[in-house]
Amino acid sequence: MSDDYAPPTDPLKIIHQDHELLVVDKPAGLLSVPGKGEHLSDCLLARAQAVFPDALLVHRLDRDTSGVMIFAMSRHAQRHLGLQFERRQVKKAYVARVWEQVAEKTGTVDLPLIVDWPNRPLQHVNFETGKPAQTDWRVMRYEEGTTRVRLFPHTGRSHQLRVHMKEIGHPILGDPFYAEGAARGFPRMMLHAESLRLRHPDGGKGMIFKSKVPF
Repeated sequence: MSDDYAPPTDPLKIIHQDHELLVVDKPAGLLSVPGKGEHLSDCLLARAQAVFPDALLVHRLDRDTSGVMIFAMSRHAQRHLGLQFERRQVKKAYVARVWEQVAEKTGTVDLPLIVDWPNRPLQHVNFETGKPAQTDWRVMRYEEGTTRVRLFPHTGRSHQLRVHMKEIGHPILGDPFYAEGAARGFPRMMLHAESLRLRHPDGGKGMIFKSKVPF
């Protein structure tokens, strides 16, 4: 993260809003929460609270990831949703474009992750001190020497999908941290939070929220 932070200025795109939930479509390039310093104060949380002052943080997406992000509209909803994330009851699906053709059609990456302290915020695989991290993936189609995949994380580690794809030899296109060479030369990181399935904090009804993939 550097001083060249220039987030998109698109208006807040609301997917769903009720007395307990606010679901928005996060653009790529916008922080989920404020960074350190005034120049990093513009973020999705601040923009949401400008329109909905009661909006509370539940989870985050990386700055360069787009897609479905949910806020709570009450303390009760924040606790309820927080527990669903903690207990891994929230089902998440992402779409990514990755470098080169992935040979198998489906697979699972099971590699423990932890912050790479000398190079933070980068994460890396560490079998001694890493926290468990699992991602299922499925090939959608091949596109000009790259592969479009759908990713299903079972855990929510920082940079999990990005590191897991890199570790199997298929970094996410445009990833400023983990892609190298030609794989980095894309206008944005090709990772999008496509859908989120959870239980409504008021009554427990199952709901799914979706956002169209912009790439």
